[in-house]
Amino acid sequence: MTKSNGSAREAMEEEFLEFAGARSGQLYRSAYFLTGGDTHLAEDLVQETLGRMYALWGKVDRPGRPGRIADPAAYAQTVLVRQFLSHQRRRSNKERPSAQLPDRTAPDADPSLRIALTDALAQLGAKDRAVLVLRYWEDRSVEETATMMRANAGAVRARSSRALVKLRALLGDSLAELAAR
Repeated sequence: MTKSNGSAREAMEEEFLEFAGARSGQLYRSAYFLTGGDTHLAEDLVQETLGRMYALWGKVDRPGRPGRIADPAAYAQTVLVRQFLSHQRRRSNKERPSAQLPDRTAPDADPSLRIALTDALAQLGAKDRAVLVLRYWEDRSVEETATMMRANAGAVRARSSRALVKLRALLGDSLAELAAR
């Protein structure tokens, strides 16, 4: 390896570390909701996602050198969702190792509202949960969600609608009461 290749590789690694530091919090929050509050699985999914992103980091678009990955943040989110869905397919059972929530809450957040929503999300199927998190937590478009989930836009719209009905049925009047506080 020449000296310039070594410094270019070091620069790419430094660039990846900056990316990982900046995105890991958002990836974790998404993974936390995708997993229905399973902090351990959320951490594992983020680690797997960042590992895959590191392996693909040479394909990221850079000034003067176009790559196949134009938006690494969006691509990382896609990798996270696909990792989650893949994990759900591989699981032989639906047991959750822990029902513990993280010790920290957002400032001025109502913990009972978060707990109620997390518990209700955990009762939904993996794809329903993924659609709701992407569409309403991540504020992704139908098309972006469809791409991330390898589905068509119509299927995402239908799944979103059905998943919201299920979520409302699970929450009943409790969400309105909690939100009113």
